[in-house]
Amino acid sequence: MNGVIAAESWWGDEVTPALFKSELQSAVGDITVWINSSGGDVFAAAQIYNMLREYKNKVTVKIDGVAASSASVIAMSGDEILMSPVSYMIIHNPATIAIGDSAEMLRAKSTLDEIKEGIVNAYEIKTGLQRSEISKLMNEESCFNAKKAVELGFADGVLYSENNLNSYQNRLDKIKYI
Repeated sequence: MNGVIAAESWWGDEVTPALFKSELQSAVGDITVWINSSGGDVFAAAQIYNMLREYKNKVTVKIDGVAASSASVIAMSGDEILMSPVSYMIIHNPATIAIGDSAEMLRAKSTLDEIKEGIVNAYEIKTGLQRSEISKLMNEESCFNAKKAVELGFADGVLYSENNLNSYQNRLDKIKYI
């Protein structure tokens, strides 16, 4: 999943629910979903999140660049979420553009508040954090490196870290002391 998440494809490089569904239906067995996306359409992301949650086998999500905004919601669908040590997750409040009178602005605010609650649902299920803590993190537009994401429960592990430890130990074992 590399690129903007959109309801429809305009430029041919977007991740859409229809394209994702087609690819997912051809999958067999456990799957790994690599994410590098700045996010996009929250409703399209919700569809992809649900497709992955409904997938009958194990879903591993690996973040190799960034899972920002609605891409972070998709990441929450994984049975296991792993992040590269140089990747990031960014969460924030939903945003929109609204035009109209004060009643329209109030409707837009109400809609954004409901959308935030839905996003909080996904984060809460994965992290176990209190809704108020998640809301605070979203209000602050939080950016997490891999270790911080694991610490907070947004990810389960850091890619390559165990291999690096084993490699380091192997190098130490080979050192001959005089």
